[in-house]
Amino acid sequence: MVLRIVLGTVYTAMAVGQVVSFGHMPGTLAAYGLVDGAAAAALAVALIAGELVCGIWFLARPRSKALAPVWVYTGVSVVWTVLAVQAFARGLALDNCGCFGIYLTQRLSWFVLLQDALTLLYAGILIRSARRSPAPLPSDEREEGSREVRIP
Repeated sequence: MVLRIVLGTVYTAMAVGQVVSFGHMPGTLAAYGLVDGAAAAALAVALIAGELVCGIWFLARPRSKALAPVWVYTGVSVVWTVLAVQAFARGLALDNCGCFGIYLTQRLSWFVLLQDALTLLYAGILIRSARRSPAPLPSDEREEGSREVRIP
């Protein structure tokens, strides 16, 4: 539950920073060298939407065992990680990773790659914990269980 609250706060803050600086986001994402123009704008919209969905869900329902927001979180984390790893491997110099838009800027470095690796580790933890929790019983089965007659 604590992990969901922390990640919800971080991803919601990321989305807010990116929305407020949306005019810069396509250029920031284009600097990674994989997309530009309309594709960079579409990627920015997709990342922001994903961050908002999982961030708000984690904050509003931290005890939820639903897999949908976990998969959205995982997808967003994978995209950011792929962008960073390929840019770093190609030696691209980025002054701003873009995680929070034009706010809280970080130069693309090993530290950013470590942060991305942690988001993937957290995704694995969330997926594992959601899959381990028992599924709730359908209402029919709960009612049947309450009709049992016990003989002493």
